[in-house]
Amino acid sequence: MSDPLSRITPGLAGIPDEVDVVVVGLGITGAGVALDAVTRGLSVLAVDAHDLAFGTSRWSSKLVHGGLRYLAQGQLAIAQESAVERGILMQVTAPHLVHALPMLTPLNDAMTRSHAAMTWGGLQAGDVLRRTARTSTRTLPRPRRLNATETLSLAPSMRAETLRGGLLAWDGQLEDDARLVVTVARTAASYGAQVRTRARVLSATGTGVALRDELTGQQYDVRARAVVNATGVWAGDLDDQVRLRPSRGTHLVLRGSTLPHTRVAVMVPIPGSTSRFAMVLPQPDGTLYVGLTDEPVTGPVPDVPVPSEEEIDFLLGVVASAFTVPPTRADVVGAFAGLRPLLEVSGTDASADLSRRHAILTSSTGVTTVVGGKLTTYRRMAEDTVDALGLGTGPCRTASLPLLGAVGTSTAPSRLVRRFGSDADLVLDTARAVTGLTDDELLAPACGRVPVTLAELVFAITHEGAHDVADLLDRRTRVGLVAADRAIAEPLARRALGLARTRGAVG
Repeated sequence: MSDPLSRITPGLAGIPDEVDVVVVGLGITGAGVALDAVTRGLSVLAVDAHDLAFGTSRWSSKLVHGGLRYLAQGQLAIAQESAVERGILMQVTAPHLVHALPMLTPLNDAMTRSHAAMTWGGLQAGDVLRRTARTSTRTLPRPRRLNATETLSLAPSMRAETLRGGLLAWDGQLEDDARLVVTVARTAASYGAQVRTRARVLSATGTGVALRDELTGQQYDVRARAVVNATGVWAGDLDDQVRLRPSRGTHLVLRGSTLPHTRVAVMVPIPGSTSRFAMVLPQPDGTLYVGLTDEPVTGPVPDVPVPSEEEIDFLLGVVASAFTVPPTRADVVGAFAGLRPLLEVSGTDASADLSRRHAILTSSTGVTTVVGGKLTTYRRMAEDTVDALGLGTGPCRTASLPLLGAVGTSTAPSRLVRRFGSDADLVLDTARAVTGLTDDELLAPACGRVPVTLAELVFAITHEGAHDVADLLDRRTRVGLVAADRAIAEPLARRALGLARTRGAVG
């Protein structure tokens, strides 16, 4: 596979008149469908009206779940599917982007002994899922009990006076959810898929789409053997036969110094529930996320959901019980919300009770829609979708297909290796060739607390389809989650755009 084929392009110039499959939507599901289809030998055009990971896929907890919550709800098939897909991501397809995260449940006055016993039983059941999914203990260690001293060593900011100990388990954590989407899309492009952003679908049937290039206004018609609607919470806009019940999940962003030396995720039980927890999640960039809510949403779907004041207060209130000096409103430096594309089910009132299992629907116009599901199970969703198209292809290959950067090693700096794996060398080599700058200039962080570098921003433009500052700071990197950090990084992003365009290196 040659490097130019792995590039993603804004706009529609040069697209074919006819392909086997058009995929609409470039979140994790659409990118996954594009990869599955192209690696079965189908010609693919995958488009998005905005950008890669523009919707729900960039608003997750950045976790690759093993299905423990679904097990507690009795959804055994979903739990098992999640555990299997987590293992595939961590051990085969994306070990460079998914790492083991220790998850600590403190045993204190907010956790009764009966609740603690139930939680421990759930963690043991989760470990059975790990074993049946054939995920090794080298990848995810077994859960274990901790005494109070061990518990405090992992999260010294927790309240000590009522702490009896803790329960430690492990799950998967993404370096970045949007980076997974970009990597899946680039991998699809490396196998020959046409991956185009700023490409809006004006109408669609099962035999083709009418498209508009959002950069030039030019319109195109593309014939296809199948059209897949993978637009998530906007699926009903493309197919009015789809009925969704979106729910909003909100996270807060804190500086790491708010709860210093927190080296594990801290799970705090939500009052009144035996299976739901609020989470304090340390991030690779030094911030902390606090989440997650589950609120039903009505009305038009916004491009960028906004957390409610009530959700912010709720999350702060829940986690306050676990810490000596709990975070306050003044500590919240950012917040984000995502909408889950849950399929409407009659007789179900609460969004938290709706199944997270995906569904594949075919409309009267012939468009195939995939909705529901979770980021963790995107690969299985894509496999089932391509199977449902009935195009006479061979078997799915993606369970054993490493994503770009997953194989090999790199001597590049650790931040680039964390985010690109063995492609880190390509990132740095590309930036050198495009800019002519020294490594010191290319690898210098925007500032001490904003680790983004010029090298990765240039690569985002040349290979990942980034078109403007928002693409660079809000999706290729996640600097935009904190407004103050975004302002600091914006000059660096504009410099990257200027250098790439001056050298004619825009992908």
